[in-house]
Amino acid sequence: MNKPIKFFDPSIKRKAKLAKKNLFLFKNIPLPAEVEISESGTCNRACSFCPRSAPGFEDKKEFIESQLFEKLCKELSEVNYQGTLRFSGFVEPLLDKNIFNLIEMARHYLKNVNIEMVTNGDVLNLKRLKKLMDSGLNTLLISVYDGKEDADRFQKLCEDAKLEEHQYVIRHRYLPQDQDFGITMSNRAGMMKNAEHQIDPLQKSLDAPCYYPHYTFFMDYNGDVLMCPHDWGKKMILGNLKNESFMQIWTTIKAKEIRYKLKTGNRNFSPCDVCDVKGTLIGKDHSEAWSKLD
Repeated sequence: MNKPIKFFDPSIKRKAKLAKKNLFLFKNIPLPAEVEISESGTCNRACSFCPRSAPGFEDKKEFIESQLFEKLCKELSEVNYQGTLRFSGFVEPLLDKNIFNLIEMARHYLKNVNIEMVTNGDVLNLKRLKKLMDSGLNTLLISVYDGKEDADRFQKLCEDAKLEEHQYVIRHRYLPQDQDFGITMSNRAGMMKNAEHQIDPLQKSLDAPCYYPHYTFFMDYNGDVLMCPHDWGKKMILGNLKNESFMQIWTTIKAKEIRYKLKTGNRNFSPCDVCDVKGTLIGKDHSEAWSKLD
């Protein structure tokens, strides 16, 4: 059984609703509800509940190449992708000086895509916020780590920018430890072992389904496509977009085998065998759509 969740992030309900809405097929193949881009190797924070707080976690000030991102956008356009494209992952997107151009590029190729970004807001100001929206961003999710005063400040910033309610989400990540810091916690596929807020890897794998690979396409800045956004150790790589196409990676035999195992509750492979994530909160419809192809 999965451990009880102390804090349930209200953003999960929003993501679940989007995922259910974003069930599109291409030649009878379910496309991902979310294409998530971890577009660099760097972040300006090392929060206690993040693997980055572990000694020796390597921060790389490297960023996605425009040509690689354009390749992804073109290939998504070729399959008429209409889901969510999210700049997030293991990094802080606003540290990338090219981020506005990337958003513009995505909007150019993907007219009907929902483009989102998750940021800690540390470098956010009114000018940058307006530029993000003008570049084509639909929704900005601001994770606030330093207290309610900062949350109120970001709320006012969004109001000053005249954003509508659906264009921003303030995420309260400053709650006390007994409320899981305001995050629906997991051990990040075993990578929280040495973090400041330690969560051990599981000694025995969960006997529980997980839908993440059914509805999520997660690409690192170097083109590697990971099985899951919880795989901070980057132990399960399905392919690399520099050498393969989006659809080749999304439908690879390895990915199909993983989806089948996880659908049936089989987590007896790395890194899923040490992961404690509750993987059924989002993506059930996508899992069922894949089952029709088995």
